[in-house]
Amino acid sequence: MSVEGQATVGLRDLTFEETRRRLDEAGVRPVHAAALWAVLYGDATPARLPAPVRRWLEAQADEPADSCVVSDRTASTDGRTEKYLLRLGDGQEIETVIMGYPGRFTACISTQAGCAMGCVFCATGQMGFARHLTPREIVDQVRHVRRVLSARGDRLRNVVLMGMGEPLHNYDHVMTALSIVTDPRGIGLGPARITVNTVGVVPAILRMADERQPYHLGVSLHGSTEDERARLVPVSGRWPLSDLIEACRTYGRVTGRRVFFSWTLIAGVNDTVAHASRLAALLQGLDAHVNLIHLNATPGFAGADAPEAAADAFRATVREAGIPCTIRQLRGIDVAAGCGQLKAERMRRSRSSAAQTMR
Repeated sequence: MSVEGQATVGLRDLTFEETRRRLDEAGVRPVHAAALWAVLYGDATPARLPAPVRRWLEAQADEPADSCVVSDRTASTDGRTEKYLLRLGDGQEIETVIMGYPGRFTACISTQAGCAMGCVFCATGQMGFARHLTPREIVDQVRHVRRVLSARGDRLRNVVLMGMGEPLHNYDHVMTALSIVTDPRGIGLGPARITVNTVGVVPAILRMADERQPYHLGVSLHGSTEDERARLVPVSGRWPLSDLIEACRTYGRVTGRRVFFSWTLIAGVNDTVAHASRLAALLQGLDAHVNLIHLNATPGFAGADAPEAAADAFRATVREAGIPCTIRQLRGIDVAAGCGQLKAERMRRSRSSAAQTMR
């Protein structure tokens, strides 16, 4: 896949086969691609590269420097969640979260600076869209998390694309990045350990199915009728709920994989037993798992998190219909670990500081 619209395409924007072609075009034997990738993604040093490859790499001005620099870090009192604000080369900032669970660590990765989907309760959706991330900006988040965990003797187990942005709005760059992350010559994380989450970009879901992409699909649903969902997820006006569910059925039928549905519980909006019953009816016949998520409060949304009793009743109703349903563990609420919250807080502090300066 090509990286469209970029003035400079770096080595970590390329799949392994594209790396081989880049070497071949430069007059370097493509057989050295594996050794080069060991430097880009492993522990090998450039000094161990064959001389022609080393000289060629030294001539690449932007390689192998990281595309992301830490500009802020917060650690939760739960002792298992860390959020990083990473600054990109053009000054844009994105968020990456390390979430710790018993026996495993998961990286929550961003795919865009901002988001164009406009989900009303999401801090990223409230700030609007800036641009797509490049493959290397996505890959470098994974490298960053792996480096942090390795330094303390831990290992990255799972990656979820549920950070800032809509992954399937940035389809080509995301799939290029994931091919690098899962390539055993690259980062080598198994495809079964990666989940691509979407608010429902129907054509891209069908494309994932048609291309037999080997990753889990997660769908942020939040509403069980067209009107109910449209009030929370404006993009559903473009891709209606009926089309979305049919695309998920196609994906499940073609790939044989379960679809994971996320449902953010909002008190008095979508948290009743009636909502749960409609959701269960909507998903009947589909190999599905429902993840209930407690609402992360944001200044731009007046809704409140559902009470625990409502969450428990919702879960029980979905389970009684024969659909697996879990309530996702809260992680990092005290460090604004919800999507876009740390960047939004940084933006608010900057505006406040600017206002104070002007007085």
